[in-house]
Amino acid sequence: MMNEQENNIQDENVDNLDQASTENVDDQVSDQTVEDQLKLELANAQDKYARLFAEFDNYKKRTSKERVELIQSASKDVLNKLLPVLDDLDRALTAMQTAQEIDSVKQGIDLVNQKFRKTLAQEGLKEMEDIIGNPFDPEFQEAITAIPAPSEEWKNKVIDVVEKGYFLNEKVVRFAKVVIGQ
Repeated sequence: MMNEQENNIQDENVDNLDQASTENVDDQVSDQTVEDQLKLELANAQDKYARLFAEFDNYKKRTSKERVELIQSASKDVLNKLLPVLDDLDRALTAMQTAQEIDSVKQGIDLVNQKFRKTLAQEGLKEMEDIIGNPFDPEFQEAITAIPAPSEEWKNKVIDVVEKGYFLNEKVVRFAKVVIGQ
């Protein structure tokens, strides 16, 4: 009877070993497939990252190129609008060489000046006006010198404009250079 029990125990042990080895093989296979799946997912993620990075780099280059082209074409449009003024100025200079009357030359230069200012105004350029007598404003003006004020009411006010200031679409493109009273 002992022998039979020992045989049954041995059979159970063999069955347990077979079952354990089958589970180990299954675990190894499932571990390998999980590991392979993770490697595949990692490779896909790295590929996706590389493609997105390259796409973003191309986007940056393209937008940079478009920005440069936009700036160049914007200045081209302004220059094309100024060419007729330049032609008028050339004609005025030629007329000055043979002109007998100074009044006609003055009128011609005045017309060219008006046309030039009108073209600049159409592009959004606006002159700073009515500065003299107003308080000094460092957001729009640059004080190049200060002189003694002629009276107490002229202290910290603009006495003279040396160079006019300009706005381009409500932004200062050149500060007015002024003399202020102290």
